[in-house]
Parts: sequence; structure tokens; C-alpha cells
Amino acid sequence: MLLPGAIKQVDFFLKNVDVKEKNVLVLGSGAEEAAVKMLNNGAVSVEIVVEDYEQFLQSRLNLESVAEIEVKLMEFQSLDYKASEFDFVFAQASISVEGRNKIVKEIRRVLKKEGIFCSGEIVKLQKDVPAFVRNMFESSGLEPLFSGEVQGYYEQRKFELLKTKDLSFTLKEYYSGIVKKSEEAEKDLTPKEKSYYKKLLNRVHHESNVYLKLGGAKFICFQVFLLKNNKENQ
Repeated sequence: MLLPGAIKQVDFFLKNVDVKEKNVLVLGSGAEEAAVKMLNNGAVSVEIVVEDYEQFLQSRLNLESVAEIEVKLMEFQSLDYKASEFDFVFAQASISVEGRNKIVKEIRRVLKKEGIFCSGEIVKLQKDVPAFVRNMFESSGLEPLFSGEVQGYYEQRKFELLKTKDLSFTLKEYYSGIVKKSEEAEKDLTPKEKSYYKKLLNRVHHESNVYLKLGGAKFICFQVFLLKNNKENQ
């Protein structure tokens, strides 16, 4: 499972909640293994939403033998679901982006009252990070929260923070893994495909270099937050 937090995030989630006979929404690509684990733990339905067509095709391919899990293509800021449709929403390294306020509002809308949102996020260890880390965030489209402001951020949006866990130890393996995987994939790409994926490959290498070689680990962590929707949906 090649995501920050790896399989540890879903293990933390399932240790702290009971998904039996519940409806779960998973936001973001790469979390197919987590979705299967939820299904195997008794969830009555698990749906995955991705925003990119390539991710949609890859997720469908990864789950071709698991007909019970449906993959849908839609924007996180505008989820095509009714209010209060899900007992749980699970997002792993998928919402720390521009527009996150609207995404969190949508998550709260589709969650039932007292439903649980499990969010795994890249988080800043300092409010003001060095320019090389800030540049990495900008080039990757990331807008992480400062660790000291996470609880207040979610409380302002009517979530109660129940538990948190630091999974920063998974980042080294994650960044090493994506470099290796991208290099292996690059060997099989045609010149046209290399041109098409050039921006993505450059971003992957840049992120990994910042974290693994330039000291980014001093300023970046990965934390999981278990949050309860305490208020009636508006």
C-alpha cells in the first residue's frame, strides 16, 4: 500500500471503530487495500471516490476481483451523495490540498450525525517552514496544516478530535518506495509516455529528495486524526 501511513492508518482506524454493518466512503486513490480490509471486517458497503480519470482506471483494475467495492469519479469538493449517507469517511493523504475547506465541509455533509472521519495528513512541524520545503508543497499542490493548529481547525468545523496517531515513521519507506516504483515504471514508458508523465515523475523525485536528502523530515510529519461529527448537518 504505497501511501503515507501505509497499512498502519487503516489498522488504527479499525482498532478504534466497528465498521460492521456500516457504510464507508474512502476518498483518494491508492487505498484499495484499505477498502478491502474494511469490507473483510464487516462493512456493509465501501465506496471509493477519486478525482482523476487515470486514478479511476487504476483503482478499477486493482479491484477487478472485488465486485462489492464500487469506484466512482467525482470531485471531493462536490460529492454526489445525499446528506448523512455514510457512517464513516476515510481519507489517506488525499485532502491536504487547495480547497480543503470545501472538501471538509462536504465530508461533514455526507457523514451521519456522530459519524466518524478518519483523516491521514501530511502536517507541518513548524508554522513557518524553510523555503525548500514550502516550494515542495507548492509544486505538489499540498497545503498542510501546522500540527499546533489541527485540533482548532477541525473544532471550528464542528468536529471533535477523538484520537490521533503519529505515523511519520512510514514516510521514509513511502518516499523510498515511490522513487523505486517510478524508476521501474519509467523503464517501460515510451518516449511519448515519458513526455506525458514528465511533470509527475519530476514531482515524485523532488518530494523524495526533499524528505530523504535535504532534511525535510525535520519539518514534515504524517498524522492520523479520528474525528467525530458532533452537530446536526446543515
